[in-house]
Amino acid sequence: MTCVPSPAPVFHRRWLWPVLALVMIVSWSSGFIGLRYANEEAGMATVLFWRTLMSGLILLPFALMIGPRMTARGVAEQMVFGVAAVVLYLGGFAVAIAERVPTGLVALISDMLPLAIAALSQPVLGEKLSGRQWAGTAVAVGGVFIVSFDSLTVGEAPLWAYGLTVASTLVFALASVMHKKRPTLRMPIHQALSIHTLTGAAVFGLVAWWQEALMPPLTAHFAFGIGWLVLLATFAAYGVYYTALRLYPVAQVSAAIYLSPPVTMIWALMLFSEPLTPVMFAGLAVTLAGVAMTWRG
Repeated sequence: MTCVPSPAPVFHRRWLWPVLALVMIVSWSSGFIGLRYANEEAGMATVLFWRTLMSGLILLPFALMIGPRMTARGVAEQMVFGVAAVVLYLGGFAVAIAERVPTGLVALISDMLPLAIAALSQPVLGEKLSGRQWAGTAVAVGGVFIVSFDSLTVGEAPLWAYGLTVASTLVFALASVMHKKRPTLRMPIHQALSIHTLTGAAVFGLVAWWQEALMPPLTAHFAFGIGWLVLLATFAAYGVYYTALRLYPVAQVSAAIYLSPPVTMIWALMLFSEPLTPVMFAGLAVTLAGVAMTWRG
């Protein structure tokens, strides 16, 4: 007798995607807010060290007790991925900002991540984007430029610092595509994220020890910022991102990041009373339209 597969998994994926996308957009954009809180009390390397260390230590007991036994090869592969997705991505932008690349330009380049992923997904994964999806990508990029227009300046940073922001974006894009391509990287999310963050903590710790200080400032302000970064910008953002990569096309998942700049500005309005201009609202509307075209395509 022929067994007919149940359509339930497809149905569940359809209603699950809007939920995952919403959580990813909110949590991804929250990283800028958490960094602003914590960076007022300590240097960037110290903030990144405590963010990754606390994230990894919280996840470590669950990684050791829950899930399949981790092999040395699996841990080594995840450490390499962690260097790309955590150290080079976060650290690259931190160095660029420290070298006085304007923050608005850094944010704009980082938000071109979905475009880089879309370009890599076809030759590496064979996930071909339709004409409608490329059109939606172009519209979303235009919306991001509109949102970021008021804050864009060129600055006087060294040329290599600008290149570093582009390289950081490309490294994370390539890491995302390879995560989708290599089945050996598909370790349970809590185990993989624990290895990634502890790897990041080791590198950021060395940098903080050399340049700043390992000891955190004992203030409620700093503790709140680190808690924000651990729970929202690490557990929610990275966890949901990796989960969505396993369920949906990589270009579809990454397109949600285009909504990060306008949502970040809404965070800033609510928490810091930073104004939203009509140009920003126009950019938000354009970005929403582009992302909708990409998802439907």
